[in-house]
Amino acid sequence: MDDLDGKDVLVIGLGISGRSAAAFCSDRGARVVACDEREDLPADGLPAGVDVRLGGTLPPVADFDLVVPSPGVPVDRYAGAQRAWGDIELTARALPVPIIAVTGTNGKSTTVRLIEAMLRASGLRARAAGNVGDAALELVGEPLDLAVLEVSSFQLEAIESFRPHVGVILGCTPDHLDRHGSLDAYRAVKLRLFAQQAVGDIAIVNADDDALREATETLVGERWLVSTRGPVTRGAFLNAAGIRLCTPQHTLTLPHEAEGAFRGPLAVNLLSALLAAVAVGVEPLKAYSAVADFRALPHRMETVAIVDGIRWIDDSKATNPGAAAAALGSTPGPVVWIVGGRGKGTGFAEFDDRALSHVRAVLTIGEAADEIRAAIGGRVPVEACKTLDRAVERARALAAEGDSVLLAPACASFDQFQSFEDRGDQFRALVEATR
Repeated sequence: MDDLDGKDVLVIGLGISGRSAAAFCSDRGARVVACDEREDLPADGLPAGVDVRLGGTLPPVADFDLVVPSPGVPVDRYAGAQRAWGDIELTARALPVPIIAVTGTNGKSTTVRLIEAMLRASGLRARAAGNVGDAALELVGEPLDLAVLEVSSFQLEAIESFRPHVGVILGCTPDHLDRHGSLDAYRAVKLRLFAQQAVGDIAIVNADDDALREATETLVGERWLVSTRGPVTRGAFLNAAGIRLCTPQHTLTLPHEAEGAFRGPLAVNLLSALLAAVAVGVEPLKAYSAVADFRALPHRMETVAIVDGIRWIDDSKATNPGAAAAALGSTPGPVVWIVGGRGKGTGFAEFDDRALSHVRAVLTIGEAADEIRAAIGGRVPVEACKTLDRAVERARALAAEGDSVLLAPACASFDQFQSFEDRGDQFRALVEATR
């Protein structure tokens, strides 16, 4: 089935990954039907032979040799397909180079970009793609030594033989439960990253996540652990001197000086990226040298301004409660916390006494405001601001010198914004107006 010539292929969804999949299959001789329920999508840029069908009902999936679902398409929409491969599966089958793949609830994009920078610092031709920006299939045909893929749980639902030489799982906290149903089911999908690994492959696992550590004790591939809490026998951890690296080839300590912004919840990203680079043969000091010039992606614990001694932090990418709780734990000073948006069916159990220990006030926005208020239960003052501009206005009035104002919504953005990036950009603009 790797040979697509003459096959009937149905591509469901014409977003970035769907369009790339339609073009990829068509260029390899497949007869491609590309469908999307939306009616107003442009069909330009696709090969002339692609049969584009917008709006209307989906053709019977069993009529096709292969169905390629976009990540946003639930599994039940292509149940009964003879074979279903997402863009990650197609990419892995077409790439002739080793793959480093990263999944987890939070920190994927930062980690893959950091791995990419570390590999390039060592002179390797590497490129990151997947859920991070460019479609994974864009890497096919590139002159590469290594590919670095960000892989979501949605993409892992549509794999068959996908086998990354190095797989990284950063953590698993409640997210997308409206699709996966439960945390256990969500974790099981994430763990599919390691399902096809064999002897000689490496699985990098966040040991601070107890459930993940226990679930990965019997992997076929070699397991390397990362921890911000204490020593591990094989992997990387933080201690008073810096980063302690313990692998079959290297045992050394890297000093804290190069870490820059990689503290708090981002420390796991740094440790995981470093291990991934070392796993493919990069010298630790060469990999670590990339950190000094690395610029973290926007909207991830980004200090957008310090005004009158008040630090304004944009963590709009904290789109689930676990990410927001981690952000609170690493934010300096008393915190005025802006939270809310569209919930994902996860609940807000992470908002415990520890998370709220240095929160001065909670300012809620969006659809989930009442649910968040109920979860906090009067332990700290909560004000319903409804909109982001009102929340920023109230934060300016409530915060004192030495405080931080943190946007960590714990929710999706789509009730009031186009994306988490749009939410973060609007937050920055509102903060800039306070100067």
